[in-house]
Amino acid sequence: MPAVPRPGLRVSAGLTIPEAELSWRFSRSSGPGGQAVNTADSRVELVWDAAHSAVLSPVQRERILERLRGRLVGGVLTIAASEHRAQLRNREAARERLAAVIAEALRPPAPPRRATKPSRGSTERRLTAKHRRTDVKSMRRRPRDD
Repeated sequence: MPAVPRPGLRVSAGLTIPEAELSWRFSRSSGPGGQAVNTADSRVELVWDAAHSAVLSPVQRERILERLRGRLVGGVLTIAASEHRAQLRNREAARERLAAVIAEALRPPAPPRRATKPSRGSTERRLTAKHRRTDVKSMRRRPRDD
């Protein structure tokens, strides 16, 4: 069965990274493999230049560069996968991981938290529980000689 070429890496409904922007590097994996571990280049590195990608809007590019600042080296994101023995499975794992990382970075920020006061009932329940605890602990004390 011949391999079907992919149009690109689909990150979300509105974003697909073309295969031309993805580059691969292969090396020997230190993971499982038994006798074949030193003969097959099963470790995969998927490299994507986020800073110069043509498919990102300026807002998307800024958000990715800001949120992935710690993982980017010169605007380039590298994902390594070596958990499987087969190179093909590691390639799939790297593609899935890259799509997940980019989708997470592109998520809009959460709305800011609005500060609220505790309700009267919750405050009363808290204070009642504290009084109950105080009574329990006071009953454990030695009686005073008055």
